[in-house]
Amino acid sequence: MKLILSDKPLEISTQLGERSAYFDLSSMKISNCVGCFGCWVKTPGRCVIRDDATMIYPCIAESDSVLYVSRIRYGGYDTVMKTMLERAIPVQQAFIRIHCNETHHVQRDVVPKRAVIVAYGAVDEEECDIFRRLVARNAYNMCFESYDIIFVVESMVNETVKQILDKWEKS
Repeated sequence: MKLILSDKPLEISTQLGERSAYFDLSSMKISNCVGCFGCWVKTPGRCVIRDDATMIYPCIAESDSVLYVSRIRYGGYDTVMKTMLERAIPVQQAFIRIHCNETHHVQRDVVPKRAVIVAYGAVDEEECDIFRRLVARNAYNMCFESYDIIFVVESMVNETVKQILDKWEKS
């Protein structure tokens, strides 16, 4: 499965394949994680908050290719993307594993992923470097076998996403 998560509407509906899912997070109701750990203890693998995020995190778990489109704010994902990624904690278990000499959560039947992150809105190279380090750290917990970060100006987001989807279709 191929998954596209975006913090803004994209003009890609005609390019989506049969095993693709696209979510415009800006148009969805996604509450903040409250840190109750219900998804680990009370209802393993399921968030206790019933909102639009519950239909997204299973897609995150089963996708082998992911495309995240996010504005960069202070070297990190913007609010709507960060909120969704935090709400995807049900794809992990409460148990800890050693991975590359570090402790990380055990994944709950998560498919390894090839990821592309289209990042826009960075103000300078320092902010881009901070974002690169964040994505590198997140790659361990998000089951990325590989990832690529593409920095663009906001006016180039749709064109860049279309190019990535064309590559996906050809591979």
